[in-house]
Amino acid sequence: MLAKVIRALVAVLMVISPALPQKLSLPAIPSGQNLELDSRFELVWSDEFDGDELDTTKWYYPWWETERKGGFWHEDMVAVKDGNLVITTAYFDEPLENYYYDKWHDSIDFKDYKAGWYTGCVETRGKFEQTYGYFECRCILPKSSGMWSAFWMMNDGVSNVDGSGKDGTEVDVFESMYYKDMWWGAGDAVVTGIHYDGYGADHKGDSIGKWFANNPYEEYNTYGVEWNENEYIFYINGVETGRLSTGGVSQNPEYLILSCEVAGENGVANADRNGVGEMSMEPGNTAEFIVDYVRVYQYK
Repeated sequence: MLAKVIRALVAVLMVISPALPQKLSLPAIPSGQNLELDSRFELVWSDEFDGDELDTTKWYYPWWETERKGGFWHEDMVAVKDGNLVITTAYFDEPLENYYYDKWHDSIDFKDYKAGWYTGCVETRGKFEQTYGYFECRCILPKSSGMWSAFWMMNDGVSNVDGSGKDGTEVDVFESMYYKDMWWGAGDAVVTGIHYDGYGADHKGDSIGKWFANNPYEEYNTYGVEWNENEYIFYINGVETGRLSTGGVSQNPEYLILSCEVAGENGVANADRNGVGEMSMEPGNTAEFIVDYVRVYQYK
């Protein structure tokens, strides 16, 4: 009931001023233009996640990256079943096996698996990358605070520090940061933003803020971005949420990433990162990021 009251309040505030909810740190309701998909775009790449295993001609696991913030990425946490990609987050008292230890353990980036929270990631780097178009996924978000799921795009040029995002920008189509706020209604929102100039002292970024989806932890929603040479236009369920062009729009091909991450550092979940709260899921339980499809379109 309270969530409905919050939405009603946000709707009233948006009548007064569309920007008012964001100024008050409240999620806004998508209310921009409708996506003209069929008339403007043609499908060029997709994965409907049929079958019973990941299509490795389209995706791969970032097997060199074991430790990820407050948890670990492991390919055993990724499955294809019932027409969905499913990334599961769960706690393990004993470290999972590293299938690539012999190949990668001498690398400076290698870190051993330990007891802790395990989840997963898949990406298309080197298999599919595209400049401009419309990029969309349909999914159900994982039910736990202290972690988040995401659909995002990357380019190696993101690490270049030159004051511009034109050589590469991290484009976060959505991140599910707000499950901790389910009790008062903000938990049905996702956040969208961009990052460039690396992730150190010179990092720069921008965000369109928080936006409501429709019961996203129980129901499928679509999250998409239209990317052209001038701007990124973001959508939820085919309705525009906002636009960004800060730093200059990426002019280079970007690859796709689907991931879950646990708040913390050095493989230890210690919250609170970006407002996600502490881990609400107890060991023995799991949270699932369920992706129905990913589709990529090019301009006609």
